[in-house]
Amino acid sequence: MLRLEGVSKRYPHGAVALHGITLDVPRGQVLAVVGPSGAGKSTLLRCINRLVEPTSGRVVVDGVDVTALAPRALRRMRASIGMIFQEHALVDRLTALDNILCGRLASTGFWRSLARRFRDEDVAKAVTLAERLEIGEHVHRRTDRLSGGQRQRVGIARALLQDPKLLLVDEPTASLDPRTARGILRLIVESARERSLAAVINLHDVPLARRFADRVIGLKSGAIVYDGSPDGLSPEQLTAIYGEEDWSSEAAG
Repeated sequence: MLRLEGVSKRYPHGAVALHGITLDVPRGQVLAVVGPSGAGKSTLLRCINRLVEPTSGRVVVDGVDVTALAPRALRRMRASIGMIFQEHALVDRLTALDNILCGRLASTGFWRSLARRFRDEDVAKAVTLAERLEIGEHVHRRTDRLSGGQRQRVGIARALLQDPKLLLVDEPTASLDPRTARGILRLIVESARERSLAAVINLHDVPLARRFADRVIGLKSGAIVYDGSPDGLSPEQLTAIYGEEDWSSEAAG
């Protein structure tokens, strides 16, 4: 489903964010990406849908070389890649429902989107998703009046309304309390598995990665230093990823 072949990113000032990343993520697999700040996690995610342009290498999604697409074809491809952002990337003045329906912009058309005239079936799906994600009672509230966890649920619903082939999730629990963080990540993982989506999730919380992911890769300085089972994140492996520390509690899960 997703294949990265030697993906590297060097910025104009000379800093290298990614060093020849190669990996495959099959349909239905939930892959967690862990690593310290500055390891390249967000850059990796954004290279997949070319929000950041890779310097070299290939990104292939469902057999299509994303790195070779012209702008119009890239926009169509992005419509099949759901993205959930750490900072939510919502329009605060719109209602939760309108933000969720933004997941259908690519298939709605410019003028209908501008007038927020969405198809009845899309509205019904959006409401169903909101109820599934426990924000059904808030769909007509302005998004800036929602809590952090509710806003994250709006972002999840918007991404799922795209009917994506691939789900990219950037630090979805970074600003949430532990209980809300577990609930949000559980919803993302359950939704991905129900739809047999390949999902790549950046996480700063190792216990959450061990609890919810099928597979974990560890990034350090833009290179993969671990790729394997969550159960394989031993203290030695965590030291290789993050540096020297007492990792006994995290390794125990």
